[in-house]
Amino acid sequence: MAEIQPVRGWRYNPTLSHQIDAYVSPLFDVVSPKQREALYRNPLNSIHLSVPRGEEPAAAARECLRRWQEQRVLVQDELPGIYVYYQYFRLAGSAREYCRKGFMCHIRATDWAENVVLRHENTLPASVNDRAELLACTQFQTSATHGLYRDEEFELERYLDEAMRNPLYQTEEDYQGARDVLAVIQDARVIRRFQQVLAERQVILADGHHRYEGSLAYRRERQAAAGAAYTGQEAWNFHLMYLTNAAADDLRILPTHRLLLELPGELSAEELLAGLAPYFTVLPLDDAYDLPERIAGKPWAFGLYLGEGLGYKIRLRPEVHGLLDWDTTPEVKALDLTVLHYFVLEKALGIVGPEAQRNWPGVAYVRNFSECLTRVDRGEARAALITNEVTMAEVERVCHSGAVMPPKSTFFYPKTIGGFLFSSIRDEETTVPFYAAFRS
Repeated sequence: MAEIQPVRGWRYNPTLSHQIDAYVSPLFDVVSPKQREALYRNPLNSIHLSVPRGEEPAAAARECLRRWQEQRVLVQDELPGIYVYYQYFRLAGSAREYCRKGFMCHIRATDWAENVVLRHENTLPASVNDRAELLACTQFQTSATHGLYRDEEFELERYLDEAMRNPLYQTEEDYQGARDVLAVIQDARVIRRFQQVLAERQVILADGHHRYEGSLAYRRERQAAAGAAYTGQEAWNFHLMYLTNAAADDLRILPTHRLLLELPGELSAEELLAGLAPYFTVLPLDDAYDLPERIAGKPWAFGLYLGEGLGYKIRLRPEVHGLLDWDTTPEVKALDLTVLHYFVLEKALGIVGPEAQRNWPGVAYVRNFSECLTRVDRGEARAALITNEVTMAEVERVCHSGAVMPPKSTFFYPKTIGGFLFSSIRDEETTVPFYAAFRS
């Protein structure tokens, strides 16, 4: 199963890390254009490595990295370690403070067919190529992807908690309102126990499919070039990953709503409702802001907002579910979002098939419920489809079935941040005296 290795992490120099908030950045696929411009103004912000710009962005990142290493902006830890990463956060409308516990390490990058690391969504080739090019140019990983393992006994958490008694540094508050804390475990005995626990488990990729596939592409390229000299222990076989326990209650998945920017064929609101009627029970609501509460916990139930206060609870008639004839697994067919994409986008709107829906510019994915209603009221969209969150159990069932979910099914919250820990996959990483001690 999963093979992990400790990392000799690269981090901001201690003279800088007491101001770590100034140097961390959102992940490349969630940072907004406005955030990018603000972060680029700081010449030492990690965005210059993770989302470089210019005519040759990958080359610009490589030159920036070389300069930062020479000037000791970034320094490498002497000893290898498992890096403990906690994120403290709150959810809207709740007084509870959550703490998502996990750790960062290298994991062997295995192909999907090996069923060690499992995916739950498809990727876009252009984004994979972008990440692979950046990795090939810098041989440096700027942010950990997010993986999930399941351990009902919570064995590793006691080691994580102990390490957190002496944190290396922490943010005051990152861009999403979370407080991020980093610590390290460098006890060889404990690290080997982490390796043993993960060796018995598969890992589900929660976040970072494009970065992981970029690592796979780069590994295949290097392996082909190495030929008979390939050993499997080269540093570029490994990928930086943040691993959290899927059994933990503090692992949160938030819903992602569908905003219909247009209705095909200039369909009217009345015609949309008529197209839904053969498949859904449609219940008008007096207050559209009640939609999340009215659909909460109900399978195949959605909110529909058409503007001017017109809100509807729509719920699939159970007897029509058998009409869902996409070529996928029963686990995927059972999902709320599969039902929505098939019976609303395909049957009611005529956008036929998952591929056509992925490429249709008429849908936007929005996490904020109030934003959905506001944008419809402003005329920026014709309708909003409000969804429930996907459960961790559903994610696991789909992954183990070998299938993938509809696009933008999950939003694991909070996101990890870039710049908190870096790792190198250069050849010299495997020549340090400690490396052989942790080989499987």
